[in-house]
This record gives sequence, C-alpha cells and structure tokens, in this order.
Amino acid sequence: MAQESVTQNTQTIMDGHEDEHVSSKNMLGPLLCWAVVFADIGTSVYYTPGILYQTVQGLAGFFVFLTMSVFILLALKYAEVTHRFPQGGGVVTVAAQAINPWFGAIGGMFILVDYFLTAAISSLSGILYLSVVFPAIGGMPLALFITVGVLILLGVLNWVGISESAKVSLVGAVVAFFSNIAILVTVFTHMSLGQIFELIPEMFKSHTLTPLSFLAGFAGSFLAFSGLESISQLSPVMKQPHKKVAGIALTLVVLTIGLTSPMLTIFSTLLLPDAARSEVQSAQIISLLAGHWGGQILQTEVAISASALLIFASNTAIIGAYHVFIALSRMEFLPSVILQRNKMRGTPHISIALATGIPIIILFLVWGQINILGEMYAFGLLGAFALTCLGLDIVRGRELRRARSQKRTARIVAALPAEEHKATEVHDLMKSNVQPAVTTEHGNIGGQVSEVDEAGTLWFKINFGLGILTTVLVVVAWGTNLITKPLATAFGLGVTAIGMSIAYYNHTRHQKEGKVPVPVVVTHIRDTYPDTTLAVLTAGNPHNGAVIRAAINNADEHTPIIFLYLAGKRPRQVAPRMMEIIDPYLDDQDAKDTFSKAEALAIKAKVPNRTYVYLQEEPELATQIWQSIHPRDTLVAIEDDAQFKDINPDRVRYELTPEGKVAHLLKRW
Repeated sequence: MAQESVTQNTQTIMDGHEDEHVSSKNMLGPLLCWAVVFADIGTSVYYTPGILYQTVQGLAGFFVFLTMSVFILLALKYAEVTHRFPQGGGVVTVAAQAINPWFGAIGGMFILVDYFLTAAISSLSGILYLSVVFPAIGGMPLALFITVGVLILLGVLNWVGISESAKVSLVGAVVAFFSNIAILVTVFTHMSLGQIFELIPEMFKSHTLTPLSFLAGFAGSFLAFSGLESISQLSPVMKQPHKKVAGIALTLVVLTIGLTSPMLTIFSTLLLPDAARSEVQSAQIISLLAGHWGGQILQTEVAISASALLIFASNTAIIGAYHVFIALSRMEFLPSVILQRNKMRGTPHISIALATGIPIIILFLVWGQINILGEMYAFGLLGAFALTCLGLDIVRGRELRRARSQKRTARIVAALPAEEHKATEVHDLMKSNVQPAVTTEHGNIGGQVSEVDEAGTLWFKINFGLGILTTVLVVVAWGTNLITKPLATAFGLGVTAIGMSIAYYNHTRHQKEGKVPVPVVVTHIRDTYPDTTLAVLTAGNPHNGAVIRAAINNADEHTPIIFLYLAGKRPRQVAPRMMEIIDPYLDDQDAKDTFSKAEALAIKAKVPNRTYVYLQEEPELATQIWQSIHPRDTLVAIEDDAQFKDINPDRVRYELTPEGKVAHLLKRW
C-alpha cells in the first residue's frame, strides 16, 4: 500500500453535519457568499481595462470576453473545491491533499504573491478613483503616501480585531453592481445598436492579432477575474450543504461579472482611448466612462463606490494573507513566531504586520505605478489557479479509478456461480480496496462510497474531461505569462524561492531537534486495507509509545502500518472567522508529537509502508474503523483494551515493551 497523498487539514464540520456548538446564524448563505466574492473579483474591472490596454490596445474587451469561457470552467472547479475541502485553505489544502504538503506550501507562496499584489493594486486604485472627486490627491507621490496610510490603517484595524463583515460586503457589492449596470444602460441609451456593433471591427483595427499576441492577450486578461479564489476560503463559514450554497453563489458571480466586466472593458477602452493610454486616467477609467455618458453625478457616485470597494478588497487580501501565513506556520513551514498573538487584543500581530508591510514595500519599490503592479500580477494568480486545478484533477482521477475497480469487482462476482458469490465478493472487495459503507451517527466514517458511486456516472466523466481542459488552458496562460511578463515571473519566483527556502530551513531545523515531520496525515478513512497492522493511539495516553514500538517491532516490508490517532470530540465554541483555515490537527500538539515519534522510529527501522490517520472522534469509534479497514492485527494498550471490547478478534496475544503491555487483536477476514 503506497502512502496516500491526502489532506493535512481536518474539518470541524464532518460529512455534512455542522458542529452543534457553532451557531449557524453566523454562517454565510449563497447571497452573502456572492457578496464577498463579488466584492473581490468585481473590483478587477476598475483597473483591468487600463492595464490591458497597454499591451493589447483596443482588443482588451475581446480578450476579456474570450477568457470569460475559461472563467466559467474555473468557477465549476472552485465550486467543487468548497465542498470537497470544507476546512478552507484553497490551493494550500488542495495541493497538500492531492500531491503532498510541500506542494501545499508552494501553493501558499503562490497565493501570498497574489494577495500582496491585490492589497497593493486595490488600495492604490481606490485612492486614484477617489481623486476623481478630489483631484488634489491624485498626483504622485501624494497618492502613494495616502495609499500607504490606508494600508497602515487597515493593518491597525485588523490588529484591533475589527473583522470583515459579509453584510458590509453585500452593501458594497450591490451598490457596485447596480452602478455598473447604470453605466451600461446609460451608454446603450446614447448609442444606437448599429454604433455598438461598429465597435466590434474597431477592436481589431488598432492591434494586429498574431498567435503570440493572441496568447499574450488571453493570458493577460485573467487579471479581470482575480478574486475567484475567495470562494474556496469561505468554506468554513459557509452554510450547509456546501455544494448547493457554493453552486448558487458562483452562478450569481458568473452572471454578474459576465453582464458587466466584458462590456465595461469594451466601452471604456474603445470609447475613451485617450484615457486608456494615460497612466492615471486608465486607473479611473470606469468612473470617467460614467461621467462621459451619464454626467457628473454618476461619475462621482461610481468613483466613491469604486474607491470604497477597492479598499475593501485590499482589506480582504490582507486578511487572506495573514491566515495563509498562520496556516503555513502551523504546518511548520514558517517560523512559529508568526503564530504569536498580542496580549492586549489577542490578534496575530506579526502575521498581520507581514500581510500589511509587504504590500507597502511593493508600492514603494514601484513608486505607485499601477501599470507595473498589473505587470507583476500574473504569476501568483495563475499559479494558484493552475495548482488548484491540477490538484482537483488528481483527486477526481483517484475516485474514477476506484469506481472502475468497483465495477470490475461487481462484474466478476456476477459472472460466478451463485454459491461462490459471497466468498468472492468479500475477497475481491478487500483486494480492490473498495469497502462497504459503515454509517454511524457521525456520518459515513467507513468511506466516501457515495463519491465512488458518483464517479461512475456520465456527468462525472464529462466534468472530469472539462476539468482537464480547464487545467490545460490555465497552465497555457500561466506558461505564456512566465515568458511574456518577465517582471511578474521574477517577482513571483523571488517571493516563492524566499518562502520555500525558509520552509526548507524550518523543516531541517525540526529534524535536527528530533522533531520528525509526518509527510501526510489522513483525515478520512476511504478504503479497506486488508492485511494491515492498525495501531490505535488515543489523546493524552501515556501508553501510546508502547503501541507505536510494538507496531514497529512487528513490521515487515510487506505489512503496512496504519497509525490511528483518536483525538476525542473537542467542539469549537465560536464560529470561524472569514478566510480562516480550520485545522484541528495542526493545533493538536500531542497528536503531532505522537506521530513524530512514530515516524522517527519507522524511519530508523526502515518501515516502508505507513499511514497516519487523525480523527476527532472518541476511542469507541475504533470498532467501526476496524470493521471498515479489515486489519490483520490491531494493536491497543492493554490498559485501554476495555474501550475496544466490541472488536471481535479470532485470537489475542500480548507483547511486553519497555513502555508498557500491548494487546494484539488478530483477525483473519
């Protein structure tokens, strides 16, 4: 049994059952989820037309329309991410589960690059839009200094602990959406249908479309859809069922963005080409479009609402960044000092300082030139998109293989004489690693049989194919930007290299201190593992060492060991905060120390096949897991064997270790 690459993160909402200790009134429904995402992604239209115009001129709107199709495919994948990974974390969680934790760390670096630039470009753009109303603040370096002041203020507010509210997002998102619709209605009422259609050939007059420019425009226009990743960060605060809520929310996002972003880009770049060429006016272009066709009142309203929403998006990026810093630190990739909280407010002041300070440094380095910030943007955004898409494809592929294995087993059983059905069914079920459902009050602990069933459907196969197509398109866009946007590549690779160097240093230091990190921790039991050794460990148990040592002593190269840690129910007393990554395992120091000891002994004994399972359940659940896994040997501390009285072995033998006596519950299935 090869060690599976599965999630490092554990959920407090398990198998669709919301923790009864967390009030559902604080959870977000479809409308509020739409508001949070639209308040992020909807701000891109305020600066994207001007930035895109610098490279593709009048074709900016064409490329936004073109990329809209990929955006829809991406939305389908991110909707699935929200219900497959309800603990949040987005690319960090997906990459860690699908590939391994190091790829989760790389994904974390990618999304941090995106957050840094989002905070910088959104706050600067917000001030430039406000300068439409107050022209005195629009010049450099005053606009830069005001932007830095805004970022410092946002950092202070996060330090104080004033959290972002989805209801405030709703107000801002609704105002921004209807403002955009008002602009479009105004333009349409001032132009005939024929004049509007004349804009289509006008797009292609100013720029020759070659294969290279086509790829560059396609890749660059993804900037118009930055913010989609926010939906995956909302999973812990999303109402159940995640699949339905995320589906409705992203449908609303696609509709509202689709109705506004492409047309606003076309109108602003083709009807106001002089403004699009100007570095300052291009960062105010949607407000100027409103003023050109709707008058001073609409221009002022759009400028103020855009400014507020852009600054709000900057704050969202700061919140997302410091939660990613915290997650990577809890995963022991970044120094533990990042986890420190100040005694006065109880907020993670160091991670907040990093999330605020780095965008400020970036702003000073480019001296407030928004077009340069746009050029730097592509690396982290598309890197996070690509890694998330690839990770989800890998997870889907595993389920498809399990579904095919299940069908093969069913065909073999059906072809046998009736009297051989039962014996063969059990044998081949174990052989193919597909187990029956074991339903308990906690949900389907025995495995996601429903997911396996779903993987055999025609829709799943179509979705799988579309997902691979999406991944290819995103990777092509990312690869193109790596070549055509050298500044973005240099900045993104630089930040990622620094972050991964720190991660490697931390990893090495922990190993020297005797803390051996566990490569992968499983948080769901999905398959039957026949002929395995199951070592049951429980929270705070002084005899866990005896169980670990006995399992290692009896290991051989052909018998995999499953180290199962049952943490007990520790209900969360407060609702999770927006953008927070819920990860009980990484907060459980006893579990991490126990697994670290097991990993160190396994490496020393050269045990090749080992899996670590962490569940927030009581020890009594071990019986149901035993029935699901079908282990050959189950090890429990003799002092605790009364807790496992319902396990029905064929025989029991005892082993004495320096750390205590262990019972071997042996079973031939």
